[in-house]
Amino acid sequence: MNTLEKLRYPIGTPNIPKTITAANVKNWTSIISNFPEKLRLLTLHLSEDQLNTVYRKDGWTIRQVIHHCYDSHHNSYTRFKWALTEDEPVIKTYNEKKWAALFDTKQAPIQLSINGLQALHAKWVYLLEGMTPNDFKKTFVHPDGNEHVSLAENTGIYAWHCEHHFAHIFLLLQKKQWV
Repeated sequence: MNTLEKLRYPIGTPNIPKTITAANVKNWTSIISNFPEKLRLLTLHLSEDQLNTVYRKDGWTIRQVIHHCYDSHHNSYTRFKWALTEDEPVIKTYNEKKWAALFDTKQAPIQLSINGLQALHAKWVYLLEGMTPNDFKKTFVHPDGNEHVSLAENTGIYAWHCEHHFAHIFLLLQKKQWV
C-alpha cells in the first residue's frame, strides 16, 4: 500500500468474512454503539482551526469527516429499514463528495452531528439488537454494480466505517501532537 493509500485507508479496506457469525455481528454492533462517544471525546477540545484542518492533502477537514459520518450513517440506517420492510430494495446512493462540499458540512458546529450520531446510533443499535438471524440475511441492492448487500455485511461495513474515520482524525491529532 502506497503512502496515499495508507492515508486514505489507515486501517485498510473493509474485510468482511464470507461467513458472518453472531459473534461478528455482536462485535460490530458494539463498535457502532461506542463510536459516537469515542468521537465526542476525541474532538471535545479541538479549536475551530483544528476542526478545519485536513487529515491529508486533498482530503476533508476534521469537521467534514464528522458531518460525513452522520450523513453516511443516517443513510445506512435508512437502508436497514428499507431492507427490513421491502423485498431487496434498490437503494438510493448519494454523492458524498458533493455533500461534504455543502456549507453545513464545511461550517456547522460538529456538536450537531455528534448529537445526531449519539441519537442515531442509540436507535440503530436498538434495531440491531432486536433483529433475528433471518433479518440479518435480508439484502438491499446497491445500484453501483447491482451488488446485493446483506444487513449482516452492512453492519460490518459500518463498524469498519466508524473505525476508519476515527483513525483519520486520531492519526492527524497524533501527527500534529494535539492529543
